[in-house]
Amino acid sequence: MRRSLVTFSVLLALAGSVAARPAAAPPLPHRMADTGGGSQLITAEAPARGSTTGTVTWWNLRRGTWVKGGSAPARFGTKGLAEGATRKQGTNTTPTGLYDLPYAFGIEPAPAGTVHPYRRVGNRSWWCQDTAARAYNRWVEPRPKDCRAGEAEHLIAYPTQYARALVIGFNYARPVRVRGAGIFLHVNGRGATAGCVSVPAAAMDRILDWVDPARRPHIAIGTRSGPTAITRY
Repeated sequence: MRRSLVTFSVLLALAGSVAARPAAAPPLPHRMADTGGGSQLITAEAPARGSTTGTVTWWNLRRGTWVKGGSAPARFGTKGLAEGATRKQGTNTTPTGLYDLPYAFGIEPAPAGTVHPYRRVGNRSWWCQDTAARAYNRWVEPRPKDCRAGEAEHLIAYPTQYARALVIGFNYARPVRVRGAGIFLHVNGRGATAGCVSVPAAAMDRILDWVDPARRPHIAIGTRSGPTAITRY
C-alpha cells in the first residue's frame, strides 16, 4: 500500500510539473500580422534597432502550419534598422517591413535547381540610386545619362556580395525618391551592410535553390520587439 501511495505521489508531482510548464510559442510566422499570402517566407530578425547582426530563417507553409526550412546568421546595416515606411536614403539602415522578392541576380551563375527569375550581372549592369533619374531604384543596362555614376552601384564591382542575390521589393513598385534604393538579400562582405541583409554564401545558395515564384515568397524584416517588431508586419 505504501509503495502504491509513493508511486501515485510521484506521478502526481510529475503531472503537476508538466502542467506548470509553459506552452511552446508558435512558430514566428504564426505570430506575424501578415506573411504576404504565399506559402514561402523569409524572416530577417534582429535583437534591436541598433543591431547589425541577427538571424535569417526561411519557412514553408505546409497544411496550414509554417515549418522551418533552414536558418543562417544575418547582417544588417551599419546603423542598424529603421522603419521602412519612413526610412531615409543614405542612412545605412536596413528597412523593416514585409516585402516581395521580384527577382534574383548575380555575377555567378544561378545555383542548380534555381527556378526564381535570375539575371546575370555584366560589365554594363548598374543599379540606379540617383533620385533625379527616371530609372531610380532600377537595374539599368547600360547606365543612362541622367543616372550619375556616383549615385549608382556598378554591380560587377562587388564580386563577393553580388555573387548571388535577391532583390528585396522595398520602395520598388512605386519608388519614393527619398526613401532609398538597392536593398537586397546578398552574400556577406567584410562586415555590416549599407542597408541590405546579408548571409553566408552557402546560405544564399540554399535560399536560391529553395525560393519558388509560384509560391509567392516574401521577406519580413524586423526586430524582436518594439515599434519595429517583426510580428507587426
